[in-house]
Amino acid sequence: MKTRTITYHYQTFTLHPSGALYWHETEMLLIADVHLGKVSHFRKHGSAVPQSAIPYNFDKLDRTIAHFEPKVLCFLGDLFHSVINSEWLLFSEWIKNITAKVVLVTGNHDIISPLKYEEVNVHITSEWQIGAVLLTHIPEERQHVFTISGHIHPGIRLQGSGRQSLSIPCFFKTPTQLILPAFGAFTGNYTMTPSENDEVFVITEDEVIQVDLTRFMH
Repeated sequence: MKTRTITYHYQTFTLHPSGALYWHETEMLLIADVHLGKVSHFRKHGSAVPQSAIPYNFDKLDRTIAHFEPKVLCFLGDLFHSVINSEWLLFSEWIKNITAKVVLVTGNHDIISPLKYEEVNVHITSEWQIGAVLLTHIPEERQHVFTISGHIHPGIRLQGSGRQSLSIPCFFKTPTQLILPAFGAFTGNYTMTPSENDEVFVITEDEVIQVDLTRFMH
C-alpha cells in the first residue's frame, strides 16, 4: 500500500489509496462521502447493484482505520445517502467497535436525525475549524484558512496511448484547499480541470500517484 505525505502550514497529511486523509498532528482520519445506504436505496428502486457492495464499504472502513489507528475519525459529510434503511442497523453495530472519537461534519445528504447519531455516540457539527484548518463538506474559499472538504467526488480524466480516456478519482489540492475523493462504492466522479498552481493525486487500489500537470497546461 503506497501512500503519499504532504505538508501545509506546518501540518502533515498522509493521502491513502482508499481516499482517506490522515492528519498527523491531530491523529485524525478524515473520510468524505461514504454514502452508506446508497446501495440499498438503489436496489430498492430496481437498480442492478450487487448486494456485495454493502459489506464492501464497511470492510474498506475497517482496513483504513486499522492502518492508521486514529484517535479521531471525522466524516466530511454524506456519511449516509438518504433516509434510514437496513444499512443503518449495520452501521450502528459496526460503530460499537470503533474506539476513536467519531465526528460527522454534515453534508447535503445527511438528513437522518442528529438524535439517531447521538444514540450511537457520533458528534454532529456543520463545520469544524482547528487552527488554520477548516473542515467542511462543501468546498469553499475562506480567508486565512486551509479548507479540507469532500462533496464534489473529484476525478481527473487521463488519456491513454490511443484515444481512450478514463476518469480516475483523485485528491484535488489548490493553494487554499484540499478536496477528498469519495470513499464509498458507486459514488461516481466529477472531472476537474486543474490550474497551474493545483496539485492532483490520483488513487488506484493500492497507490496514490501525483499527476504531472504539465500535460494539462497549454
